[in-house]
Amino acid sequence: MPKANITFDDIGKTVSVPAGTRVIEVSEQIGAGIMYGCREGDCGTCMMHVLEGRNNLTEPSVLEEKVLRENMANGQDRLACQAQILGDCRIKPA
Repeated sequence: MPKANITFDDIGKTVSVPAGTRVIEVSEQIGAGIMYGCREGDCGTCMMHVLEGRNNLTEPSVLEEKVLRENMANGQDRLACQAQILGDCRIKPA
């Protein structure tokens, strides 16, 4: 299975994970600072800034785009519970 590196700027840690892993799962495992509420893409609590590698995450769903708009996100923001890692990226909590 392909692997990808994700860097969490808030804690200065990079980890290698299987492609397709959701960002929130990695954040929980390593104790990064992404907070979450519903884990369903509905509350917006887990919003994160994608600093590098936005194109290395899955495309946002219609629901995620709606929640991001409602939370006045910018073009570099994603929901950690929805974004799956496909390649190397660098993120931080919003």
